Amino acid sequence: VMQQRNPISVRERTRRTVRAELTMLGQELFAARGYEQTTVEDIVAAAGMSKRTFFRYFASKEDLVLSKYEFYGDQFAEAFTARPPDEPIWDSFRGAFDLVADYFDDAAHVPRILAIEKIINGNPALSAGELERISRVQDQLAALLRERTGRHSPTDPGPAAITGAALACLLAAKATWIATEQRPPFRELLDQSMAAMHPA
Repeated sequence: VMQQRNPISVRERTRRTVRAELTMLGQELFAARGYEQTTVEDIVAAAGMSKRTFFRYFASKEDLVLSKYEFYGDQFAEAFTARPPDEPIWDSFRGAFDLVADYFDDAAHVPRILAIEKIINGNPALSAGELERISRVQDQLAALLRERTGRHSPTDPGPAAITGAALACLLAAKATWIATEQRPPFRELLDQSMAAMHPA
């Protein structure tokens, strides 16, 4: 039996779409002009919207940079939930991470990905915010893991540990992919890092 999730409301779907479009636009401006040099005014002018409307979707420029983690969290959750419920958990995580592999291995996205990584790594507030967002994604996925396995005990660290390990593999693959100038492909590095933690 497939796990059923409540369908996303039209309003929520619209909110996610607008946030995703603003994030892409913001990332392009940051990559072209630099993070410090790009203002919220620049972003709203490019988007053709008011500042007031922008602040309905994002609390700040920093929030926009880090919003990719909310997007990934939602996408991972949907992909993980859609996996066969009897599939080994580690395989389900690897399957859910395909969307990152597809994105990173698309040459059209690489300059923007690298520019944003450089911006985050060079800004202490963004680096701290990134850790906090990753922790939220971990909580979101650990909750789904508890649901699937029935391991709901608050004294059981297993689901959080397994989820943390899977995300650590994703981050290790990303760091190696950046350090090796995108050779080999991200997907191969992700397979390697997940195999290192959980040999077949």
